[in-house]
This record gives sequence, structure tokens and C-alpha cells, in this order.
Amino acid sequence: MRARSGRLGVGVVGAGRVGAVLGAALAGAGHAVTGISAISTANRERAEALLPGVPILPVPEVVERSELVLLAVPPDELPGLVDGLAATGGWQAGQLVVHTAARYGTRVLAPATAAGAIPLAIHPAMSFTGTSLDLTRLAETWFAVTAPTPVQPIGQALVVEMGGEPVLIAEEDRPVYAEAIETVSTFSRSVIEQAARILSGLGVEAPGRVLSSLARSTVEDALSRAQPDSIDLADLPPDGFDELREDQ
Repeated sequence: MRARSGRLGVGVVGAGRVGAVLGAALAGAGHAVTGISAISTANRERAEALLPGVPILPVPEVVERSELVLLAVPPDELPGLVDGLAATGGWQAGQLVVHTAARYGTRVLAPATAAGAIPLAIHPAMSFTGTSLDLTRLAETWFAVTAPTPVQPIGQALVVEMGGEPVLIAEEDRPVYAEAIETVSTFSRSVIEQAARILSGLGVEAPGRVLSSLARSTVEDALSRAQPDSIDLADLPPDGFDELREDQ
């Protein structure tokens, strides 16, 4: 499956806005995307646009042919998906299994871990459009990484390869982290939409454009008062994951 030493065969389960984009980011880092699952017409079109030439396959086949499985499904569907694949013997020993749900750490992957898979929870703190525009935005995005201590460098390295910045979040802190993420996305969207409706009621054309500079400058000012600590990435594996995986 490997394109070259240290590269992984990546399977993407879920061609929604997040899955297809992260799959494309991993492909851009040199990994070989072996397959992606997509059911709806919109998701199939997204997969074909962002991952041209990658086969669209049933979920069990995506998992079977992949060294790294990226589970990018709605959070409510994740536990059942992991359990179902375990019940059918879908998980493989030594396989990296990564999910992107903010609220969960790696405990939700316990059925895969019991089969010998290596669990990772990686959540990008970003609003996705599901287009190639997101690939550029990843460069300024922080990713929450939750994993057993020996596996944390693998998660950090994957984030860096996708162009993002990793921040370690403890297993027990994932629900609070998810609340913070939801607070920002929900309230930011709600406030801007409300302001836009008020301006529109005044007859202002393109209220979004009128508010854009104010909204961006206000957010940037707020963020400047809450800069995250820098992450020391000096111990990340410089050329792949083989040595780390052999230790698991």
C-alpha cells in the first residue's frame, strides 16, 4: 500500500466536508488514499472533486485495504460504526484508526483497540466548506490531538503534515473542549446572522460585506488576548511513522 517509506495507505470513511478535505490534505502530504466511502450524490461529487481517481467503496472495503482509517462521520454515528466494524472483524492489528469528532477521545475506539488497532482522536478547530478552499485554511488551524502517550507523536505528525498545528487534549477533557468549540461556532454564526438581518431590514445591500471588516477585526482582537501556548514539535518523527508503530 505504501507509496514510499513512511507513507501510509489511507482510507476515508465519510465524504462529508471534513473527510474529503482531510483525505486530500493527507494525499498532498504524500500518503496514498486507497478508498473513500460516500453515499449521497453530494458526497460522491465532493469525493470525486477533492480526491480524483480514488475509488468510492463500501465502508468494510475501505477499512480492509487501509493502514490508516480516517473516520469522519457525525459524532452520533461514530460509536455504532466502530462497534459494527468490530462485530464483523473489520479492524486489523497495527492499523491506525483516527476519528474527527470533537466530543470524543479514544475510548470510543475501544472495540478497534481491542482488535489491536492504534487509536487517535484528531479534531480540526475549523469551519469547513468541503471545497479546496479548506486546504489553504488548514495552515492556520489548530487540531486537538488525544491519544495514548506513546502514540501522541503520530497524531502530532499527521496534523503537521496536513498543514495544521497540534494541541494535546486529555481524554477526560474532550467534552469541555467540544463545548468550547461549539460555543465559538454557534454564537459567532448566530450573532453575525442577527446583525445581518438588522442591516437588511434597514435596506442595506450585502450586509455581510458591511459587517465583514468589523467581524474579522473584532475576532482578531479577541484572539490576540487569548494566544495559545506554543507547541514543541522537536520530537516529532521527521520521516514517517514506522519506528513509532513498531513500538505499539
